[in-house]
Amino acid sequence: MKRLSQEVLSQLPTGVEIPRYDRTTITPGILHFGVGAFHRSHQALTIDRLLTQGLAQDWGIVGVGLLQSDKRMFDALGPQDCLYTLITKHPDGQVHYQVIGSIIEYLYAPENSDGVLARLVDPAIRIVSLTITEGGYSFDRVTGEFDPTTPGVAEDLQGSPHPISAFGYIVEGLRRRRANGTPAFTVQSCDNIQGNGEVAKKMIIEFAQRKDPELAEWISEHVVFPSSMVDRITPVTAPADIELASTKLGVEDHWPVPCEPFFQWVVEDHFPAGRPPFEKAEVQMVSDVMPYELMKLRLLNASHQGLCYFGRLSGYTYVHEVMADPLIVTLLRRYMDEEATPTLAPVPGVDLEKYKNQLIERFSNPQVLDTVARLAAESSDRIPKWLLPVVREQLKVKGPVALSAAIVASWARYDEAIDEQGNPIEVVDPLRDELITIAKTQRENPKAFIQNTKLFGDLESNPSFTQPYLAVLNSLHVDGAQITLKRILS
Repeated sequence: MKRLSQEVLSQLPTGVEIPRYDRTTITPGILHFGVGAFHRSHQALTIDRLLTQGLAQDWGIVGVGLLQSDKRMFDALGPQDCLYTLITKHPDGQVHYQVIGSIIEYLYAPENSDGVLARLVDPAIRIVSLTITEGGYSFDRVTGEFDPTTPGVAEDLQGSPHPISAFGYIVEGLRRRRANGTPAFTVQSCDNIQGNGEVAKKMIIEFAQRKDPELAEWISEHVVFPSSMVDRITPVTAPADIELASTKLGVEDHWPVPCEPFFQWVVEDHFPAGRPPFEKAEVQMVSDVMPYELMKLRLLNASHQGLCYFGRLSGYTYVHEVMADPLIVTLLRRYMDEEATPTLAPVPGVDLEKYKNQLIERFSNPQVLDTVARLAAESSDRIPKWLLPVVREQLKVKGPVALSAAIVASWARYDEAIDEQGNPIEVVDPLRDELITIAKTQRENPKAFIQNTKLFGDLESNPSFTQPYLAVLNSLHVDGAQITLKRILS
Protein backbone atom coordinates (compact mmCIF):
# COMPACT_ATOMS: atom_id res chain seq x y z
CA MET A 1 0.00 0.00 0.00
CA LYS A 2 1.27 3.48 -0.89
CA ARG A 3 2.05 6.08 1.77
CA LEU A 4 -0.04 9.23 2.22
CA SER A 5 1.73 12.04 0.36
CA GLN A 6 1.10 15.05 -1.86
CA GLU A 7 1.40 12.78 -4.89
CA VAL A 8 -1.53 10.54 -3.94
CA LEU A 9 -3.99 13.21 -2.74
CA SER A 10 -5.91 13.26 -6.00
CA GLN A 11 -6.35 9.49 -5.78
CA LEU A 12 -8.09 9.48 -2.41
CA PRO A 13 -11.70 8.32 -2.38
CA THR A 14 -14.78 10.52 -2.31
CA GLY A 15 -15.69 11.34 1.27
CA VAL A 16 -12.15 12.22 2.31
CA GLU A 17 -11.64 15.98 2.50
CA ILE A 18 -8.27 17.00 1.07
CA PRO A 19 -6.39 20.32 0.75
CA ARG A 20 -7.85 22.18 -2.23
CA TYR A 21 -5.13 24.81 -2.16
CA ASP A 22 -1.71 24.80 -3.78
CA ARG A 23 0.67 23.81 -0.99
CA THR A 24 3.68 24.80 -3.10
CA THR A 25 2.68 28.47 -2.80
CA ILE A 26 2.46 28.46 1.02
CA THR A 27 5.28 30.20 2.85
CA PRO A 28 6.06 29.85 6.57
CA GLY A 29 4.79 32.32 9.14
CA ILE A 30 4.48 30.20 12.29
CA LEU A 31 7.08 28.02 13.97
CA HIS A 32 5.53 25.59 16.44
CA PHE A 33 7.30 23.70 19.22
CA GLY A 34 5.55 20.48 20.24
CA VAL A 35 3.76 18.99 17.23
CA GLY A 36 1.64 16.44 19.03
CA ALA A 37 -1.90 15.24 18.51
CA PHE A 38 -3.49 18.32 20.05
CA HIS A 39 -1.65 20.84 17.89
CA ARG A 40 -2.60 18.84 14.80
CA SER A 41 -6.29 18.68 15.77
CA HIS A 42 -6.43 22.35 16.75
CA GLN A 43 -3.99 25.06 15.64
CA ALA A 44 -2.91 23.26 12.44
CA LEU A 45 -6.57 22.69 11.60
CA THR A 46 -7.24 26.41 12.05
CA ILE A 47 -4.57 27.37 9.51
CA ASP A 48 -5.84 24.65 7.16
CA ARG A 49 -9.34 26.19 7.36
CA LEU A 50 -7.92 29.58 6.41
CA LEU A 51 -5.90 28.17 3.54
CA THR A 52 -9.04 26.50 2.22
CA GLN A 53 -10.64 29.96 2.11
CA GLY A 54 -7.71 31.35 0.12
CA LEU A 55 -6.31 33.08 3.21
CA ALA A 56 -3.11 32.82 5.27
CA GLN A 57 -0.86 31.65 2.43
CA ASP A 58 2.06 33.29 4.26
CA TRP A 59 1.21 31.59 7.57
CA GLY A 60 2.28 28.01 6.91
CA ILE A 61 3.50 26.07 9.95
CA VAL A 62 7.04 24.85 10.53
CA GLY A 63 6.84 22.14 13.21
CA VAL A 64 9.74 21.46 15.57
CA GLY A 65 10.31 18.36 17.69
CA LEU A 66 12.62 18.88 20.67
CA LEU A 67 12.53 15.55 22.49
CA GLN A 68 14.12 12.23 21.61
CA SER A 69 10.60 10.82 21.45
CA ASP A 70 9.74 13.32 18.70
CA LYS A 71 11.87 11.32 16.27
CA ARG A 72 8.79 9.14 15.75
CA MET A 73 6.82 12.17 14.54
CA PHE A 74 9.67 13.19 12.24
CA ASP A 75 9.76 9.68 10.78
CA ALA A 76 5.97 9.64 10.38
CA LEU A 77 5.42 13.08 8.85
CA GLY A 78 8.56 13.41 6.73
CA PRO A 79 7.73 10.74 4.12
CA GLN A 80 4.13 12.01 4.07
CA ASP A 81 5.06 15.57 3.05
CA CYS A 82 3.83 16.57 6.53
CA LEU A 83 0.29 15.50 5.61
CA TYR A 84 -1.88 13.55 8.05
CA THR A 85 -5.51 12.56 8.53
CA LEU A 86 -7.72 14.21 11.10
CA ILE A 87 -10.42 11.72 12.16
CA THR A 88 -13.40 13.48 13.74
CA LYS A 89 -15.62 11.06 15.64
CA HIS A 90 -19.21 12.08 16.31
CA PRO A 91 -21.30 10.60 19.15
CA ASP A 92 -23.80 9.12 16.67
CA GLY A 93 -21.08 7.06 15.00
CA GLN A 94 -20.42 9.33 12.04
CA VAL A 95 -16.74 9.74 11.19
CA HIS A 96 -15.26 12.59 9.15
CA TYR A 97 -11.87 12.21 7.45
CA GLN A 98 -9.83 15.28 6.54
CA VAL A 99 -6.25 15.47 5.29
CA ILE A 100 -4.54 18.52 6.80
CA GLY A 101 -1.89 20.36 4.75
CA SER A 102 -0.99 23.43 6.82
CA ILE A 103 2.26 22.00 8.25
CA ILE A 104 4.77 22.56 5.47
CA GLU A 105 7.97 21.48 7.22
CA TYR A 106 8.96 19.42 10.26
CA LEU A 107 12.38 19.83 11.88
CA TYR A 108 13.81 17.39 14.41
CA ALA A 109 15.90 19.67 16.59
CA PRO A 110 18.32 17.11 18.11
CA GLU A 111 19.60 16.39 14.59
CA ASN A 112 19.04 19.81 12.98
CA SER A 113 19.64 22.54 15.53
CA ASP A 114 21.04 24.91 12.88
CA GLY A 115 17.92 24.45 10.77
CA VAL A 116 15.65 25.36 13.65
CA LEU A 117 17.70 28.46 14.48
CA ALA A 118 17.72 29.52 10.84
CA ARG A 119 13.94 29.40 10.80
CA LEU A 120 13.71 31.33 14.08
CA VAL A 121 15.83 34.13 12.61
CA ASP A 122 13.88 34.19 9.32
CA PRO A 123 11.84 37.45 9.22
CA ALA A 124 8.96 35.46 7.69
CA ILE A 125 8.42 33.74 11.06
CA ARG A 126 6.24 36.17 13.00
CA ILE A 127 4.67 33.78 15.53
CA VAL A 128 6.39 31.11 17.61
CA SER A 129 3.75 28.95 19.25
CA LEU A 130 3.97 26.30 21.93
CA THR A 131 2.26 23.10 23.02
CA ILE A 132 5.03 21.78 25.25
CA THR A 133 2.73 20.62 28.12
CA GLU A 134 2.50 22.20 31.54
CA GLY A 135 5.82 20.70 32.57
CA GLY A 136 7.66 22.44 29.74
CA TYR A 137 7.40 25.88 31.31
CA SER A 138 9.97 25.24 34.03
CA PHE A 139 8.12 26.74 36.99
CA ASP A 140 7.69 25.59 40.56
CA ARG A 141 4.32 23.93 41.06
CA VAL A 142 3.57 25.78 44.31
CA THR A 143 5.33 29.14 44.11
CA GLY A 144 4.96 29.69 40.37
CA GLU A 145 8.56 30.92 40.21
CA PHE A 146 11.07 29.93 37.55
CA ASP A 147 12.82 26.62 38.20
CA PRO A 148 16.26 26.58 36.56
CA THR A 149 16.79 22.89 37.32
CA THR A 150 14.31 21.54 34.75
CA PRO A 151 15.96 19.11 32.31
CA GLY A 152 16.84 20.85 29.07
CA VAL A 153 16.57 24.29 30.64
CA ALA A 154 19.34 23.44 33.10
CA GLU A 155 21.65 22.30 30.31
CA ASP A 156 20.90 25.42 28.27
CA LEU A 157 21.71 27.65 31.23
CA GLN A 158 24.98 25.80 31.74
CA GLY A 159 26.02 26.65 28.19
CA SER A 160 25.13 23.63 26.04
CA PRO A 161 26.70 23.97 22.54
CA HIS A 162 23.25 23.87 20.92
CA PRO A 163 19.89 24.78 22.48
CA ILE A 164 17.95 21.89 23.95
CA SER A 165 14.75 23.37 25.40
CA ALA A 166 12.07 25.51 23.78
CA PHE A 167 13.24 28.38 25.97
CA GLY A 168 16.82 27.87 24.77
CA TYR A 169 15.78 28.05 21.14
CA ILE A 170 13.42 31.00 21.59
CA VAL A 171 15.93 33.11 23.49
CA GLU A 172 18.79 32.30 21.09
CA GLY A 173 16.53 33.07 18.14
CA LEU A 174 15.59 36.41 19.67
CA ARG A 175 19.25 37.16 20.45
CA ARG A 176 20.14 36.67 16.80
CA ARG A 177 17.18 38.72 15.59
CA ARG A 178 18.18 41.59 17.87
CA ALA A 179 21.77 41.37 16.63
CA ASN A 180 20.84 41.56 12.94
CA GLY A 181 17.99 44.05 13.33
CA THR A 182 15.15 41.64 12.56
CA PRO A 183 11.93 42.49 14.45
CA ALA A 184 10.92 40.15 17.27
CA PHE A 185 8.36 37.42 16.74
CA THR A 186 5.30 36.95 18.94
CA VAL A 187 5.35 34.01 21.38
CA GLN A 188 1.96 32.31 21.64
CA SER A 189 1.36 29.65 24.30
CA CYS A 190 -1.38 27.13 23.53
CA ASP A 191 -0.96 25.02 26.68
CA ASN A 192 -3.45 24.36 29.48
CA ILE A 193 -2.01 26.83 31.96
CA GLN A 194 -3.87 29.66 33.63
CA GLY A 195 -2.56 32.90 32.11
CA ASN A 196 -0.40 30.90 29.72
CA GLY A 197 0.89 33.98 27.94
CA GLU A 198 1.94 35.66 31.16
CA VAL A 199 3.53 32.43 32.39
CA ALA A 200 5.48 32.05 29.14
CA LYS A 201 6.62 35.67 29.34
CA LYS A 202 7.76 35.42 32.94
CA MET A 203 9.62 32.15 32.51
CA ILE A 204 11.30 33.05 29.23
CA ILE A 205 12.46 36.42 30.57
CA GLU A 206 13.72 34.76 33.77
CA PHE A 207 15.60 32.26 31.61
CA ALA A 208 17.05 35.05 29.46
CA GLN A 209 18.02 37.01 32.56
CA ARG A 210 20.34 34.19 33.57
CA LYS A 211 21.85 34.07 30.08
CA ASP A 212 22.10 37.79 29.23
CA PRO A 213 20.42 40.52 31.34
CA GLU A 214 20.48 43.04 28.49
CA LEU A 215 18.79 40.57 26.17
CA ALA A 216 16.18 39.87 28.85
CA GLU A 217 15.39 43.58 28.99
CA TRP A 218 15.09 43.72 25.20
CA ILE A 219 12.72 40.74 25.20
CA SER A 220 10.61 42.39 27.89
CA GLU A 221 10.30 45.52 25.74
CA HIS A 222 9.87 43.98 22.29
CA VAL A 223 8.26 40.53 22.57
CA VAL A 224 4.53 40.06 23.08
CA PHE A 225 3.05 36.93 24.72
CA PRO A 226 -0.73 36.76 24.07
CA SER A 227 -2.68 34.28 26.16
CA SER A 228 -5.07 31.74 24.70
CA MET A 229 -7.55 29.10 25.80
CA VAL A 230 -7.68 25.88 23.80
CA ASP A 231 -10.25 23.11 23.98
CA ARG A 232 -10.69 19.93 22.01
CA ILE A 233 -10.57 16.40 23.38
CA THR A 234 -7.83 14.65 21.41
CA PRO A 235 -6.97 11.14 22.62
CA VAL A 236 -3.76 9.33 21.89
CA THR A 237 -3.71 7.76 18.43
CA ALA A 238 -4.45 4.05 18.78
CA PRO A 239 -3.49 1.28 16.34
CA ALA A 240 -7.19 1.07 15.45
CA ASP A 241 -7.09 4.73 14.34
CA ILE A 242 -4.15 4.04 12.04
CA GLU A 243 -6.03 1.11 10.54
CA LEU A 244 -9.22 3.17 10.26
CA ALA A 245 -7.49 5.98 8.36
CA SER A 246 -5.51 3.70 6.10
CA THR A 247 -8.60 1.64 5.23
CA LYS A 248 -10.65 4.73 4.42
CA LEU A 249 -7.92 6.48 2.43
CA GLY A 250 -6.57 3.39 0.69
CA VAL A 251 -3.05 4.57 1.55
CA GLU A 252 -0.96 4.31 4.72
CA ASP A 253 -1.06 7.17 7.21
CA HIS A 254 1.47 6.40 9.93
CA TRP A 255 0.13 8.94 12.43
CA PRO A 256 -3.45 10.14 12.00
CA VAL A 257 -5.17 12.12 14.76
CA PRO A 258 -8.57 11.23 16.27
CA CYS A 259 -10.64 13.95 17.94
CA GLU A 260 -14.12 14.97 19.03
CA PRO A 261 -16.30 17.41 17.01
CA PHE A 262 -16.11 20.18 19.63
CA PHE A 263 -13.58 22.94 18.94
CA GLN A 264 -12.84 26.11 20.86
CA TRP A 265 -9.93 28.55 20.71
CA VAL A 266 -10.08 31.89 22.49
CA VAL A 267 -7.13 34.19 21.77
CA GLU A 268 -6.01 37.51 23.22
CA ASP A 269 -5.86 39.81 20.20
CA HIS A 270 -2.35 41.24 20.61
CA PHE A 271 -0.04 40.44 17.67
CA PRO A 272 2.06 43.48 16.76
CA ALA A 273 4.12 41.38 14.32
CA GLY A 274 0.94 40.36 12.49
CA ARG A 275 -1.31 37.29 12.64
CA PRO A 276 -3.53 35.14 10.45
CA PRO A 277 -7.21 36.14 10.28
CA PHE A 278 -8.04 33.63 13.02
CA GLU A 279 -11.56 34.99 13.47
CA LYS A 280 -12.47 33.62 10.03
CA ALA A 281 -11.74 30.08 11.26
CA GLU A 282 -14.04 29.86 14.29
CA VAL A 283 -11.52 31.43 16.70
CA GLN A 284 -12.77 33.91 19.30
CA MET A 285 -10.50 36.98 19.41
CA VAL A 286 -10.93 38.78 22.73
CA SER A 287 -9.25 41.40 24.91
CA ASP A 288 -9.17 39.18 28.02
CA VAL A 289 -8.84 35.40 27.88
CA MET A 290 -8.81 34.83 31.64
CA PRO A 291 -12.55 34.15 32.22
CA TYR A 292 -12.53 31.52 29.45
CA GLU A 293 -9.31 29.97 30.74
CA LEU A 294 -10.60 29.59 34.28
CA MET A 295 -13.87 28.13 33.01
CA LYS A 296 -12.06 25.49 31.01
CA LEU A 297 -9.34 24.65 33.53
CA ARG A 298 -11.64 24.41 36.54
CA LEU A 299 -14.63 22.77 34.85
CA LEU A 300 -13.29 20.61 32.03
CA ASN A 301 -9.69 19.88 33.03
CA ALA A 302 -10.30 19.48 36.76
CA SER A 303 -13.31 17.27 36.01
CA HIS A 304 -11.08 15.06 33.89
CA GLN A 305 -9.02 14.51 37.04
CA GLY A 306 -12.22 13.87 38.97
CA LEU A 307 -13.21 11.01 36.70
CA CYS A 308 -9.89 9.36 35.86
CA TYR A 309 -8.66 8.11 39.27
CA PHE A 310 -12.07 7.04 40.56
CA GLY A 311 -12.69 5.56 37.12
CA ARG A 312 -9.51 3.49 37.08
CA LEU A 313 -10.03 2.32 40.65
CA SER A 314 -13.57 1.30 39.69
CA GLY A 315 -12.21 -0.86 36.88
CA TYR A 316 -12.89 1.28 33.80
CA THR A 317 -10.53 1.69 30.84
CA TYR A 318 -12.25 4.27 28.65
CA VAL A 319 -13.72 7.64 29.58
CA HIS A 320 -17.13 6.88 28.08
CA GLU A 321 -17.29 3.78 30.31
CA VAL A 322 -16.66 5.96 33.34
CA MET A 323 -19.41 8.30 32.22
CA ALA A 324 -21.89 5.42 32.21
CA ASP A 325 -21.40 5.25 36.00
CA PRO A 326 -24.04 7.52 37.58
CA LEU A 327 -22.00 7.88 40.77
CA ILE A 328 -19.04 9.43 38.96
CA VAL A 329 -21.27 11.60 36.80
CA THR A 330 -22.96 12.90 39.96
CA LEU A 331 -19.57 13.55 41.55
CA LEU A 332 -18.46 15.57 38.54
CA ARG A 333 -21.60 17.62 38.27
CA ARG A 334 -21.68 18.39 41.98
CA TYR A 335 -18.00 19.36 41.92
CA MET A 336 -18.68 21.70 39.00
CA ASP A 337 -21.77 23.25 40.56
CA GLU A 338 -20.81 23.45 44.24
CA GLU A 339 -17.06 24.05 44.22
CA ALA A 340 -15.73 25.14 40.83
CA THR A 341 -18.46 27.44 39.50
CA PRO A 342 -18.48 29.77 42.55
CA THR A 343 -14.79 30.55 41.83
CA LEU A 344 -15.52 31.73 38.27
CA ALA A 345 -16.21 35.24 37.05
CA PRO A 346 -18.88 35.75 34.37
CA VAL A 347 -17.73 34.42 31.00
CA PRO A 348 -18.86 36.70 28.14
CA GLY A 349 -21.06 34.88 25.67
CA VAL A 350 -21.09 31.58 27.60
CA ASP A 351 -24.05 30.00 29.43
CA LEU A 352 -22.26 28.05 32.17
CA GLU A 353 -25.17 25.68 32.78
CA LYS A 354 -25.24 24.77 29.10
CA TYR A 355 -21.44 24.47 29.08
CA LYS A 356 -21.45 22.03 32.01
CA ASN A 357 -24.16 19.91 30.42
CA GLN A 358 -22.13 19.91 27.22
CA LEU A 359 -19.06 18.70 29.10
CA ILE A 360 -20.93 15.66 30.38
CA GLU A 361 -22.07 14.91 26.83
CA ARG A 362 -18.55 15.33 25.43
CA PHE A 363 -16.98 13.07 28.04
CA SER A 364 -19.64 10.46 27.23
CA ASN A 365 -18.86 10.25 23.48
CA PRO A 366 -18.27 6.48 22.93
CA GLN A 367 -16.62 6.99 19.54
CA VAL A 368 -13.62 9.00 20.75
CA LEU A 369 -12.25 6.12 22.86
CA ASP A 370 -10.33 8.46 25.14
CA THR A 371 -8.54 6.48 27.82
CA VAL A 372 -8.59 6.92 31.57
CA ALA A 373 -4.82 6.40 31.54
CA ARG A 374 -4.27 9.45 29.32
CA LEU A 375 -6.20 11.68 31.70
CA ALA A 376 -4.36 10.29 34.71
CA ALA A 377 -0.91 11.00 33.24
CA GLU A 378 1.31 13.82 34.49
CA SER A 379 -0.99 14.56 37.42
CA SER A 380 1.68 16.41 39.37
CA ASP A 381 1.65 19.03 36.60
CA ARG A 382 -2.14 19.13 36.43
CA ILE A 383 -3.74 18.90 39.86
CA PRO A 384 -1.75 21.88 41.27
CA LYS A 385 -2.78 24.08 38.33
CA TRP A 386 -6.34 22.95 37.69
CA LEU A 387 -7.88 21.72 40.94
CA LEU A 388 -5.91 23.19 43.86
CA PRO A 389 -6.68 26.80 42.86
CA VAL A 390 -10.37 25.93 43.36
CA VAL A 391 -9.54 24.56 46.81
CA ARG A 392 -7.57 27.64 47.82
CA GLU A 393 -10.20 30.10 46.59
CA GLN A 394 -12.95 28.22 48.38
CA LEU A 395 -10.94 28.04 51.61
CA LYS A 396 -10.46 31.82 51.53
CA VAL A 397 -14.23 32.31 51.73
CA LYS A 398 -14.89 29.24 53.90
CA GLY A 399 -16.60 27.54 50.97
CA PRO A 400 -16.97 23.77 50.37
CA VAL A 401 -13.92 21.73 49.32
CA ALA A 402 -14.95 18.17 50.25
CA LEU A 403 -15.37 16.98 46.66
CA SER A 404 -12.07 18.49 45.56
CA ALA A 405 -10.43 16.83 48.56
CA ALA A 406 -11.99 13.53 47.49
CA ILE A 407 -10.49 13.88 44.01
CA VAL A 408 -7.04 14.52 45.52
CA ALA A 409 -7.48 11.46 47.74
CA SER A 410 -8.35 9.34 44.70
CA TRP A 411 -5.14 10.55 43.06
CA ALA A 412 -3.14 9.60 46.16
CA ARG A 413 -4.71 6.13 46.15
CA TYR A 414 -4.09 5.76 42.40
CA ASP A 415 -0.41 6.58 42.89
CA GLU A 416 0.02 3.54 45.12
CA ALA A 417 0.36 1.92 41.66
CA ILE A 418 -1.85 -1.05 42.42
CA ASP A 419 -5.60 -1.34 41.87
CA GLU A 420 -8.32 -2.86 44.04
CA GLN A 421 -7.83 -6.27 42.44
CA GLY A 422 -4.10 -6.25 43.09
CA ASN A 423 -3.16 -5.48 39.48
CA PRO A 424 -0.41 -2.95 38.77
CA ILE A 425 -1.28 0.60 37.71
CA GLU A 426 1.19 2.17 35.31
CA VAL A 427 1.68 5.64 36.78
CA VAL A 428 2.92 8.13 34.18
CA ASP A 429 4.21 11.28 35.84
CA PRO A 430 7.40 13.36 35.86
CA LEU A 431 7.55 12.71 39.63
CA ARG A 432 6.53 9.07 39.29
CA ASP A 433 9.11 7.38 41.51
CA GLU A 434 8.88 10.00 44.23
CA LEU A 435 5.08 9.97 44.35
CA ILE A 436 4.74 6.19 44.30
CA THR A 437 7.22 5.91 47.16
CA ILE A 438 5.26 8.44 49.20
CA ALA A 439 1.87 6.93 48.34
CA LYS A 440 2.97 3.49 49.47
CA THR A 441 3.54 4.86 53.00
CA GLN A 442 0.15 6.45 53.45
CA ARG A 443 -1.59 3.48 55.06
CA GLU A 444 0.76 4.07 58.00
CA ASN A 445 0.94 7.87 57.56
CA PRO A 446 -2.33 8.97 55.93
CA LYS A 447 -1.12 12.55 55.43
CA ALA A 448 2.08 11.51 53.64
CA PHE A 449 0.92 12.45 50.14
CA ILE A 450 -0.36 15.94 50.98
CA GLN A 451 2.70 16.64 53.13
CA ASN A 452 4.54 17.08 49.84
CA THR A 453 4.79 20.87 50.09
CA LYS A 454 6.12 21.40 46.58
CA LEU A 455 2.76 20.16 45.30
CA PHE A 456 0.35 21.11 48.07
CA GLY A 457 1.99 24.02 49.89
CA ASP A 458 0.42 24.39 53.32
CA LEU A 459 -2.89 22.62 52.55
CA GLU A 460 -1.91 19.76 54.88
CA SER A 461 -2.35 22.12 57.84
CA ASN A 462 -5.90 23.17 56.92
CA PRO A 463 -8.48 20.87 58.58
CA SER A 464 -11.24 21.97 56.19
CA PHE A 465 -9.29 20.20 53.47
CA THR A 466 -7.50 17.44 55.37
CA GLN A 467 -10.55 16.06 57.20
CA PRO A 468 -12.54 15.13 54.05
CA TYR A 469 -9.30 14.08 52.35
CA LEU A 470 -8.40 11.64 55.12
CA ALA A 471 -11.95 10.29 55.35
CA VAL A 472 -12.03 9.50 51.62
CA LEU A 473 -8.53 8.03 51.56
CA ASN A 474 -9.39 5.72 54.45
CA SER A 475 -12.62 4.69 52.76
CA LEU A 476 -10.78 3.93 49.52
CA HIS A 477 -8.40 1.70 51.45
CA VAL A 478 -11.09 -0.06 53.47
CA ASP A 479 -14.12 -0.19 51.16
CA GLY A 480 -12.96 0.68 47.62
CA ALA A 481 -14.00 3.28 45.09
CA GLN A 482 -17.67 2.43 44.55
CA ILE A 483 -18.67 2.35 48.20
CA THR A 484 -16.60 5.47 48.79
CA LEU A 485 -18.43 7.31 46.00
CA LYS A 486 -21.80 6.36 47.52
CA ARG A 487 -20.60 7.62 50.89
CA ILE A 488 -19.32 10.91 49.46
CA LEU A 489 -22.57 11.58 47.61
CA SER A 490 -25.00 10.49 50.30
